[in-house]
Amino acid sequence: MPFYRLTAVQTLFSVLLFCGLFLLYLSFGAIHIPISDILALFKAYFVGGSELALTEQPLASAVVLHIRLPRACAAILAGGSLALAGACTQGLFRNPLASPDVLGVSAGSSFGAVLAIVTGFSFMNPMWLPIFTTVGALAAAAVIYLLASRHASTQILFLILTGLALSSLLGGARMGLLLMAQQYEMSQFVFWAMGGLDGRTWSQLMWPAPIIVVVSALLLRECRALNLLALGEENAHGMGLNIKKTRLKLLMFSTLLTAMSIAVAGPIGFIGLMVPHLVRLIVGPTHEKLLPFSALFGVIFLLACDLLGRWIIAPNELKVGIITSFIGGCYFIALIIRFQRKGSFV
Repeated sequence: MPFYRLTAVQTLFSVLLFCGLFLLYLSFGAIHIPISDILALFKAYFVGGSELALTEQPLASAVVLHIRLPRACAAILAGGSLALAGACTQGLFRNPLASPDVLGVSAGSSFGAVLAIVTGFSFMNPMWLPIFTTVGALAAAAVIYLLASRHASTQILFLILTGLALSSLLGGARMGLLLMAQQYEMSQFVFWAMGGLDGRTWSQLMWPAPIIVVVSALLLRECRALNLLALGEENAHGMGLNIKKTRLKLLMFSTLLTAMSIAVAGPIGFIGLMVPHLVRLIVGPTHEKLLPFSALFGVIFLLACDLLGRWIIAPNELKVGIITSFIGGCYFIALIIRFQRKGSFV
């Protein structure tokens, strides 16, 4: 089959899979909403606005537009940005098992969350928690890059070692703050650290969404740079690529996407690591295909995991972060067994 036809088939299948899963996500729950009612709701909304939608489909309007649709949009934003950041980080490190977590972003966001909870800001207004986590993630990434850039070439090894060192430091500081926290404050942090999409509202998505869209669009324009970096730094430099400037740009993009996803859904593991690795096996290593397909399958994966968490112990729910960690852990155990049988980690 010609290459362009293969890409078209993959794209069509992925889009149809996303659309079907999206409708099922809006339909399933404690209150079942038929897909036909959801389609009629969207038609009424686009024709006559929220008033007509409320008049023609009152139940679907209340459940879908105000509860499930914001949650679905949160899954789209978080899943797509995490997978895209993961694909960027793996291309930057030239390692298919790399993850944005090595940059210390998750450690910075967790410290910011503890700070917001212990100081009481998160109880004053729920919006303070994602703001603190975003600032913590960006501050940690900035410190890591500034420390690592003291070396003339800003090698990836220095970034990884600095990220590990700062993550350990922030982990100790986080535990120290939790020792001084009240019981209900510790419970809130533990609940946040599980990662989840429940209770998301439109107001919580208003400020991360534009940043995610803009940064994702900018990152998708860096496919050629990532392809050149895959050839090695010397070859990339010989072909006219500014290594230091490009690396800083890509680090900034992956950090922003990871920080915004944490602001939307909390720390959700394994998507940025597992999804690009799987997609690479399907579409190949070329970043013109790898980046958009990673984002799309990150969305599909997170929607499916959250749907599974809502179904598996219904009417109760499992946090989506628990589901992704379990699936990711099983996947990498299988991967380790496969590598052991091959006798190589290459």
